[in-house]
Amino acid sequence: MAPTFADLGVPDSICAALRAAGITSPFPVQAATIPDLLAGRDVVGRAPTGSGKTLAFGVPLVCMVPMAEPKLPSALVLAPTRELAAQIATELQPLLAAADRRALAVYGGVGLAPQIKKLRRGVDVLVATPGRLEDLISQRVVSLENVSIVVVDEADRMADMGFLPVVRRLLNQTRNDRQTVLYSATLDGDVGKVIREYQNDPVRHEIGAATPDLTTMTHLFWKIPRSERIPLCASVIQTFGRTIVFSRTRHGADRATRQLAKLGIQAAAIHGNRSQGQRQRALSEFSSGKVQALVATDVAARGIHVDAVECVLHFDPVDEDSAYIHRSGRTARAGASGRVISFVDPGQVADVQKMKKRLNLPQEITAPPENDGGALPPTPTDEAPRPRGENGQGQGGQRQSENRQDSGQRSGGQRSGGQRSSGHRSGEQRSGEQRPGEKRERGQRGPKKKPQGESEQRSEGGKRPAKKSAKKPGKSRKQRAQRNNQTKGAPNRTKQSGSGSSAGGQTRRRQTSMKMHSPGHSSADSITDSSWASLTGARPSGPPGSLRMRSPSFT
Repeated sequence: MAPTFADLGVPDSICAALRAAGITSPFPVQAATIPDLLAGRDVVGRAPTGSGKTLAFGVPLVCMVPMAEPKLPSALVLAPTRELAAQIATELQPLLAAADRRALAVYGGVGLAPQIKKLRRGVDVLVATPGRLEDLISQRVVSLENVSIVVVDEADRMADMGFLPVVRRLLNQTRNDRQTVLYSATLDGDVGKVIREYQNDPVRHEIGAATPDLTTMTHLFWKIPRSERIPLCASVIQTFGRTIVFSRTRHGADRATRQLAKLGIQAAAIHGNRSQGQRQRALSEFSSGKVQALVATDVAARGIHVDAVECVLHFDPVDEDSAYIHRSGRTARAGASGRVISFVDPGQVADVQKMKKRLNLPQEITAPPENDGGALPPTPTDEAPRPRGENGQGQGGQRQSENRQDSGQRSGGQRSGGQRSSGHRSGEQRSGEQRPGEKRERGQRGPKKKPQGESEQRSEGGKRPAKKSAKKPGKSRKQRAQRNNQTKGAPNRTKQSGSGSSAGGQTRRRQTSMKMHSPGHSSADSITDSSWASLTGARPSGPPGSLRMRSPSFT
């Protein structure tokens, strides 16, 4: 007969609170660790997410934690992510209320003022992410000198995210005679060093497999181009129900959420760029069933525990085997069934084949089943789904297409589901395309306003008129040729301005000036001071032989 919480030494008040929450029998990890923790021993445990380890350390913590003073918590729980910290505090709250104790979760992404206010009133159990706790300590609003119980949850995630140096600094600020509890999926490497340095003769408990058992899930690998993934993703969610969709990037998660909404699928995104309020609201709506899908990145989903996840969809193929295992472990928990579907880009088939071989997954990469935008047909769990026709299409190599607004299907060879069509719109013209008679200035985005008098009509036969070369106003081709012949002998010609006879007169005078001042002019072009004076009546302004004259006024 399985033991009860009372058999493990849990007080009656805490047992009553557990029964009120619908928890009557301890999970294996709880039955193994609670007696040692109530005895005051250090414990190191390995248990997968969702195995009940929060109550495994939470029940003894509530039973033993002393009343705290303002700014001096008595117990500390360290978690790698905001979501996990919030979940731990929420799960412990009913038990703490039964024991007349208070808890507070502190993490980044929210304001400091409310957290500081509660710390000044006094908190018995402090649940924190390492970065935010160190920030609060630096502001002298909390001290760890009275902490007698420390729990480090998901220590392997701490190591992956680079938090272990901060964890060490925090542990150094607690009491030397503290009780230290550590849970991790792996117990070697950097985690092993923390165990050796900060735990005193710990009792080791290893519950369940080190990694999720992939054989308890149905794995499907579908080769599909990226442009066709959103409609199929919507069909998967409609077919299987509560689904976690994993995206490689934050931008990709937001885009997929918007596109799914256009197809009538309620989805919520969760990633590092979302505020803490948005992340908690997305997780709450997904847990309660208000939204059908949670579109998440790997880091944001670490440590999140949601019951009854029917399907995990790898929208973007994973880069590492461990990422596939971690993502897939969100479904098929506690003996439940689950499906893991991977969208495979045609260019990534070889890499996925290698990963399948390393993970001993015999399933073949196939084409997706036929669907018309609704639920998928039943798929046997022991064989691949019925593929579409050759080249990923339906019977006869053709795909059915229907005109539906905001549906993710193709219509007339155009992509939908958030994709722009490739052709021109009727009666419209692409932005940036030049119309007849229009001129484009450098750096100009739109078409320039047409000069008055230019024709917008097309020539006969529907052809556009040839573009005319730009001409300077007031100058015909014959006039430009005459100007070039006149100035051919000038060594340094400059640009002309103006038009008509006045422009020609100014040109001749400039040519004469250039000949006088050019150091390389010939003797035939030399003009003496006296000859210049006889021509112009000007008096020299410099010594004899100088050409620096007072410029006469030409009329």
